[in-house]
Amino acid sequence: MPDSRDYDRARSLMTGELNAAVEGALNAGAKEIIVNDSHGPMINLLIEKINPAAKLITGSPKPLSMMQGIDRDFAAAIFVGYHARMGAPGVLSHTYSGARVANIWVNDILVGETGINAGLAGYFGVPVVLVCGDDVVCREARELLPHVRTASVKTAIARQSALCLPPDAAKALIRKEAEKALLSLDSARPWLPDSPVTFKVEFKDSGMAENAALMPYSKRVDEKTVAFSADDYLTAFKGLLAMITLAG
Repeated sequence: MPDSRDYDRARSLMTGELNAAVEGALNAGAKEIIVNDSHGPMINLLIEKINPAAKLITGSPKPLSMMQGIDRDFAAAIFVGYHARMGAPGVLSHTYSGARVANIWVNDILVGETGINAGLAGYFGVPVVLVCGDDVVCREARELLPHVRTASVKTAIARQSALCLPPDAAKALIRKEAEKALLSLDSARPWLPDSPVTFKVEFKDSGMAENAALMPYSKRVDEKTVAFSADDYLTAFKGLLAMITLAG
């Protein structure tokens, strides 16, 4: 977070991993690359250090949050620096809002940010071809997305400790996997849950659920859980974001 002692250092490291993914994509022949800063306040990446072949979306709020910029013109999506879902034994595990969300299901499938955002990419016909993060989120991605490649740059020991690759080795792995992922694009498939789409959110306390239930057409499932359904994934996703925002 911005007030952390090591925030500036972390921004530099994250920008380096992002550039590794960009370089891998370029090696595979990518012509246009859009980067969406997706963590916390979404002002983490250092634009002056980003590979000039890429363009950056920064700041928040954004209508599609972590997936701002996605549309049907893209061939693939790559997730860099992702975390395992809340409750999983991954490093800094959370789902969209660590302060508010305990669990999220889409059509009764327990998902983290990887699954939620892969579904939105799938709505636009775009496959997620690479997920980078710790070993726990990589396993989570492979269980949900059969064709996805992963780059595990750290092994979780506990939620706030890990065995990490040195930065140069992490970047080399991401670069290699990004290139391989895009070179094997023909075997990738978008992931999209069946319609109608229902997001069910278990919040951390009943008061948050009470606030989220102010969302029109939502349904209170139990003391801490609220659901919202729509005919298509994009509308359901926007309902999810609205419920999480109202909960706060």
